[in-house]
Amino acid sequence: MKILDNLHAFLWDHPMANNCNTYLIDGKKKILIDPGHYEFFSHVRDGLSDLSLTPEDMDVVLVTHGHPDHIESVQVFADMKAVIAVSQIEMDFIRKIAPHYGQALGVPDFEPDFLLQEGELEIGSITLHVIHTPGHSPGSVCFSWPDQKVLFSGDVIFNGGIGRTDLPMGNGEQLKASIRRLAALDVDYVLSGHGEPVNGREAVKRNFQEIESFWFGYI
Repeated sequence: MKILDNLHAFLWDHPMANNCNTYLIDGKKKILIDPGHYEFFSHVRDGLSDLSLTPEDMDVVLVTHGHPDHIESVQVFADMKAVIAVSQIEMDFIRKIAPHYGQALGVPDFEPDFLLQEGELEIGSITLHVIHTPGHSPGSVCFSWPDQKVLFSGDVIFNGGIGRTDLPMGNGEQLKASIRRLAALDVDYVLSGHGEPVNGREAVKRNFQEIESFWFGYI
């Protein structure tokens, strides 16, 4: 799905298998956000092929958080030029749970090339803002792209829903605070880890309002 001229979404809509949405910023530097499950990476590979691109063309792979449906496919890029970036806090979490849950949860054995901190992240001509948004996982981050008014929200907020908090080190109060922080941003597009995008400023605003009024009572 084309979102903007240089932004594409590879949406996962298989009714029987869990995987995340993957996003491509197609600039001078090619940025892939959340490569997904390893066994389903052909979904991303096919999406790239439709744009006459391959995984080898990627310069940076950004990961919103360490759950396997978002991070497992980093292993595809092990011998490629792409720089793998994960938040420092989330990487500490991954290292903590890997000895106990790693194989069972599908957490890949890897070391990132770059550890993300909250603040501006310049990749070529693109400036993203890294926002620490704990709750779904302790080191979850979202990426704001202010120039295009785009928010890559990972599993913090969806179109009509929120991330679960019953996985290791999930926290409902932290998730609420993270969502309220994101709601204050100037955003026209919310591109989440699962489900359909939220397009248009009024739709984005309404989505945040509905989530707070309905879902906050459940976490």
